[in-house]
Amino acid sequence: GARYTFHLEAMEEDELDVAAVVKLIRDHGMQVGVAIKPGTAVEALSAVVALVDMVLVMTVEPGFGGQKFMPNCMPKVLALRSEYPDLDIQVDGGLGPSTIDAAAAAGANLIVAGSSVFKPGVDRSEPIELMRRSVLKLGQGLSEEEIDRKAKKKRR
Repeated sequence: GARYTFHLEAMEEDELDVAAVVKLIRDHGMQVGVAIKPGTAVEALSAVVALVDMVLVMTVEPGFGGQKFMPNCMPKVLALRSEYPDLDIQVDGGLGPSTIDAAAAAGANLIVAGSSVFKPGVDRSEPIELMRRSVLKLGQGLSEEEIDRKAKKKRR
């Protein structure tokens, strides 16, 4: 379904409070996500998490592609996963074959990848498959056999 994600930091300059924004989004038939930038503490989400369907942890500063993954953001993902085991947690920024395991192991079950997939000369299916397998294995605890069965079912 449709999902709308807003940056928590943007709310500092808005006259609506977070609950009103969440209601507005839901009134338009969408799920709700909230994003936090690398410098925002995970504790800033404490009053928000119960209202949303997904939290997006930015591991780069938004707006500039090709930045390096900030592994120091992974404790935020781990803290969210520990406290909210059923929450969708997305990670965005610097994700690729060399960084995906850290995000998945911390508890990310949704990822955003740009530069690692969309660059000249790269067979896009390879990094996508590698990252999918990592999220399923490390993020969701599936075995290699379960991952393979899931892939076969999708191809049918």
